[in-house]
Amino acid sequence: MRWTIALLAAAFAAAGFADGVGQIKTVKGTVHVERDGQRLAAKPGMGVRQADTLVTGADGAVGVTFLDNSRVSAGPGSVLEIERYSFNSTTHKGAFEAWLGKGTLAGVSGKIAKQSPDAMKVRTPAALLGVRGTEFVVRLD
Repeated sequence: MRWTIALLAAAFAAAGFADGVGQIKTVKGTVHVERDGQRLAAKPGMGVRQADTLVTGADGAVGVTFLDNSRVSAGPGSVLEIERYSFNSTTHKGAFEAWLGKGTLAGVSGKIAKQSPDAMKVRTPAALLGVRGTEFVVRLD
């Protein structure tokens, strides 16, 4: 009986995170997530979904870890949309595409970029950046 309850609890927990692609690890200052027309206060432990937009205020910064262990941090005055994210934990294949509308973004690529070096991209209003190395920084003035 205990095993049945534990399995059901695990299944419900996995279903709750099934649409999540990452998790907010750090928040400093003013940060919110725009999702489905709503503005949600960002908090450590909060799940991040594909199509979420992370917005930091003039005093804000946010750090996110994704399912493939990619990590990104957006600095003050940033707007970052997670446009497309997919990850197969068995093959490590997937895609990570983000749009940085303004501000700064620092990152460390994870398993997706190690498996397929051209699978991680960051778009800006002026350029498309392919992340081929391990660490990167993007700044828009």
